[in-house]
Amino acid sequence: MIPIIYENSEILVINKPCGLAVQGGQGITRSLDKDLSTQTGYKIFLVHRLDKDTSGLMIVAKNAQAASKWTKLISSKDITKEYIAICVGKLKQNKGIIREDLIQHGQKKTAVTEYQVEKEWMLQAQKNDAPVEIQMSQIRLKLQTGRMHQIRIHLSKQNCPVAGDDQHGNFKINKILRKAAGIKTLQLFSVKLTLPDGQSFELPME
Repeated sequence: MIPIIYENSEILVINKPCGLAVQGGQGITRSLDKDLSTQTGYKIFLVHRLDKDTSGLMIVAKNAQAASKWTKLISSKDITKEYIAICVGKLKQNKGIIREDLIQHGQKKTAVTEYQVEKEWMLQAQKNDAPVEIQMSQIRLKLQTGRMHQIRIHLSKQNCPVAGDDQHGNFKINKILRKAAGIKTLQLFSVKLTLPDGQSFELPME
C-alpha cells in the first residue's frame, strides 16, 4: 500500500517508497502510476516526478483536467518542494545557492538549488579492518529548477555527494556506509510540500 497523506477533489499527496519507479517503461515491472491506480480504483495522473530511489512526498492528480492544472502550478513555482539529503562530506558554507548548469539530452539547462546545512557529524567506521572517520552532513534543499538528478549532481559537484548514490556519489564510501551504518538506499527524501493555498505537509526525519 502506498501511504496517502492528503486528498481533495483534484489531487492526492502520497508518500512514495524508495525503489518504486514513478512511471512504467522498459524493464520496469512495478510503477507508482499503476500501483496507485489499482489501489484507489481509478486512474491517477502524474504531475511531477521523483527519482526511483528518492522517497517521500509527491502530488498526483485524480483526473486529466486536474493534472493539467497542477502541472502548471508546479512549473510556475506556486508549490514549494523541500528535500533532506544525508551526505558524505561537508559544504564550504552552511547556507547558500548552487547555480550550475546541467547537460540533459545534449542540451545545457539552467539548474539552481538552495541549501541549508542542518547537521554535521563524524561517523566511526572500519576500512580494511582499520578505524576511519567519515564526515557526514544533513542538508535541507529547495529546488528553483527541476532537472533530472539535479540535487544529486549539484551536491556531488560540491564534493558532498548523497550517501547511497552509486551513480553520482562515492561508490567506495557507500560500501563502507552499508556496513557501518546500514545505509543501503539513496539518502534523499522529499520531506515537505507547500500548496498554493498555504497548506503544508511534512514528513518527520527519523
